Amino acid sequence: MLRQKGERMMLGIVPCLDIQDGKVVKGVQFEGLVALGDPLALAERYAAQGADMLAMLDITATIEGRETFYDLVRAVRSRIQIPLLVGGGLKDIEGMRRAREAGADFLSVGSRAVEEPELIAKASETFGRERVVVAIDAKRDEEAGMWRVVIRGGREKTSHDAVRFAQTMVAQGAGMILLTSIDRDGRRDGYDLALTQAVAQAVDVPVIASGGAGEIEHFIELKRHTRARYALAASVFHRGELTIPEIKQALVAS
Repeated sequence: MLRQKGERMMLGIVPCLDIQDGKVVKGVQFEGLVALGDPLALAERYAAQGADMLAMLDITATIEGRETFYDLVRAVRSRIQIPLLVGGGLKDIEGMRRAREAGADFLSVGSRAVEEPELIAKASETFGRERVVVAIDAKRDEEAGMWRVVIRGGREKTSHDAVRFAQTMVAQGAGMILLTSIDRDGRRDGYDLALTQAVAQAVDVPVIASGGAGEIEHFIELKRHTRARYALAASVFHRGELTIPEIKQALVAS
């Protein structure tokens, strides 16, 4: 059920730093990555602008089979006070513990959640449900009539339906879902409202919508037509095309 006209809910704004080789990068549908800035400088900028949370994703850690960027997390944490979500390469409890010690408030697990779903239950028991985030990258499969979960940076298809998988992860102990539409990622033509609403309606935890933000109207549409709790965006912020204050002002007026 969509929100009724006049019903208001604050939509949190989450800038995302996709990190590769110590630099913030961005591409289209996870490909054609280009460097867009220094993570420390961007983190400070977004915290000063009033971001509700900052996401830091080590986008090649899983593919390269290594641990995440703990030193960079620690450096960013020393510069900002807002909640920090960290993901990429968190493949076991010890890795998550190190991320927490480095300053992560929320621990995001993607491919590993598919491969080892019991890890989410262990993480929830160890760190608290509210700190455990499952990152779901989803791509529309027209033939199967579903949004299919893909892993390893969009390189590998799974048999999982994104909506049902989200429900399974919440049952395992996930306290939040980071939902990325690969079809919309980097295209800047708006969030996948149907995907977002389908997942947000199916679970009772906050959903972070990701993929497709290109203009202020896209954030307003997300607020009006889905139950997403947060809107994540990257390149429109990194390139200075939109600022967090102007988006929040538009959301309040909408």
